[in-house]
Amino acid sequence: MECVNQSQPTHFILVGLSYSPELWLLLLLFFLLIYLLTLCGNLLIILAVAWEPRLHKPMYWFLCHLSLLDMMVSSVVVPKVVVSFLPGGKAISFEGCVAQLFFFHFLGCTECFLYTVMAYDRCLAICKPLRYSVLMNHRACLCLAVGTWLVGSLHSLMETVLTFHLAFGQNNQVGYIFCDIPAVLKLVCGNTALNEMVTSVDVGLVAMTCFLLILTSYAYILSAVLRIRSAEGRRRAFSTCVAHVTVVVTYYVPLVFIYLRPGSQHPMDKVMAVFYTTVTPLLNPIIYTLRNKEMKDAVMRLGGKKLPRSEL
Repeated sequence: MECVNQSQPTHFILVGLSYSPELWLLLLLFFLLIYLLTLCGNLLIILAVAWEPRLHKPMYWFLCHLSLLDMMVSSVVVPKVVVSFLPGGKAISFEGCVAQLFFFHFLGCTECFLYTVMAYDRCLAICKPLRYSVLMNHRACLCLAVGTWLVGSLHSLMETVLTFHLAFGQNNQVGYIFCDIPAVLKLVCGNTALNEMVTSVDVGLVAMTCFLLILTSYAYILSAVLRIRSAEGRRRAFSTCVAHVTVVVTYYVPLVFIYLRPGSQHPMDKVMAVFYTTVTPLLNPIIYTLRNKEMKDAVMRLGGKKLPRSEL
């Protein structure tokens, strides 16, 4: 955007979703319900893992981190979307926009690394079962978890500084449901081609590196599973990975659609953003609960429903 009058805006206006005025209350209640269900579902996962001694394993330790990340990602975006349906609710302060962009990319990047760590954990559990408890001990789990949060924060800090050190014009209409890099860059005075390229390369490099590491882990897993003689043994090995594969797919599809197409203004971008920030954090606890028997049993016991001993 070329402009003469440059200024530091005091606030931005989040344009948000396009909808008929008569639907505002229905949409407000929908997003509020999704947000509350997301918090409850992910909190239930964390409580079930903490309460059930049999779930005190690396796999569920990382799952707790994933649930915490999902709650935080949803909290960064969805409450502001809910408020946007109210009069005057589309405005967000400049500082609030900076914070929203930073925390969204911090949590999103951390989640990307966490999926990679979870794939590595499953690879060790299936390929090196006799050494698993030694390789994935408490200290190793702690270091891997802390590492994902630390690297995610540094990555996001760089992206945030690169975005907000630029000069903005008088236009403060963010054509998106929250402050994200592609939408904010459209309000910058001057040429943003370098920033767009850095964002695409940076996000693409992180996503592609993590994705290739996940594929590598699953190549080793597949090789190990195919060497298992019994069909039941292969089924059990695969069953521990199904939930993780599913949530990885729901994570990467919107990511590729939004960030690896520089300059795109496709209407589906907003749909993907809603799915990524609203639906995915809700789906993750559902997927892990339905696809994992240990997790499902723990959640049911936490809810007070005792299972027959034959099922335990």
